[in-house]
Amino acid sequence: MDCQTYREGSLMAGAAAVLHGAADHAARFESKAATREPGLVKWGLIALALSFFAFFLLLPLIAVFVEAFRKGWETYFNALVDPDAVSAIKLTLLAAAISVPLNLVFGVAAAWSITKFDFRGKHFLITLIDLPFSVSPVVSGLIYVLVFGAQGWFGPWLSDNDVKVIFAVPGIVLATVFVTFPFVARELIPLMEAQGKEEEEAAVVLGARGWQVFWHVTLPNVKWGLMYGVILCNARAMGEFGAVSVVSGHIRGYTNTMPLHVEILYNEYQFAAAFAVASVLALLAIVTLVIKVWVERQAGKAATVSEDE
Repeated sequence: MDCQTYREGSLMAGAAAVLHGAADHAARFESKAATREPGLVKWGLIALALSFFAFFLLLPLIAVFVEAFRKGWETYFNALVDPDAVSAIKLTLLAAAISVPLNLVFGVAAAWSITKFDFRGKHFLITLIDLPFSVSPVVSGLIYVLVFGAQGWFGPWLSDNDVKVIFAVPGIVLATVFVTFPFVARELIPLMEAQGKEEEEAAVVLGARGWQVFWHVTLPNVKWGLMYGVILCNARAMGEFGAVSVVSGHIRGYTNTMPLHVEILYNEYQFAAAFAVASVLALLAIVTLVIKVWVERQAGKAATVSEDE
C-alpha cells in the first residue's frame, strides 16, 4: 500500500466512526434477541418519525413549490428576474462567498490548534467557538450595531472616514460570519482528535516542515469532514435571517438578502413572488442535502477501502 493510499484511508478513524458507527451499533443491537425491540415498538417509532418528517418538513417544502407555481411559469419567472429579487440573490451569494472561506480558514486553524497543541486558554477557545450556538442571532446583530453603528464605539470614526458597516454589505458579512463560524471547526475537532498526532509526528521525524505536514498529511485525512463542514456553513450562511435582519436596515434592492426579501414580499401580500424567491432557497437546500449525502458516501467508501487494506 503506497503512502497516498494510506493517507486517504486514515480518514476512517474519524469519518467511519461518525458516519457508520451508529449503523453498525444498530445492526448489532437488532441481531440479538435479548436487545431486539418488539416489532410493534420498532415500526411504531419508525412510523412516528416518518409522520413527523412528512408533516413538519416535507409538507412545507411541497407547499412552497405549489404556491410558487400557482399563478404559472410567467409569474414565477417575473418574480425571479425582478431587480430587487436579483439584487437579493446576488447579495446572498456574495455574503456566502465571503463568509464561508473566512470560516474555512478559521475553522481549520482553530481545529489544528486545539487538537495538535496544548496551551493556556485552550478551553476558553473551545467555549468561544460554541458561542454562536448559545447566543440568539438577533443579539449578535445588535452587538454589531452597538459597535459599528452611528452611536456605537467606532461609529464617529467610521462616519468621519466615510466607512459604512451597518446597513451595508460589510455588516451583513460580519453578521453572517459570526453565526456560521462554528460549523467547520466543530466538524474537524472530533475528527482530528480521533486521528491523533502520530502521522504528523512521523512526517516531522522524516523531515517534513509545517506546511508540508498540513498539505500532505493532515488535509488529505480530514478532507471529507472539511467538505461536510463547509456545506453546513454555506447552508447556514444563505439562510441566515435574524442577525442579517438587524444589521441590514431592510434597504430594498441594496441590503436585502433572499430571506429578508421573502419577508418583505409576504408582508406586501405578494404571495406568488414571495414563494417564488423562497423556492430558490428551497432548491439550494435540496442541492446542499444532495452534496451532503454524496460527501458522506465518499467518506464511507474511503473508510471501507482502508479497512479492507
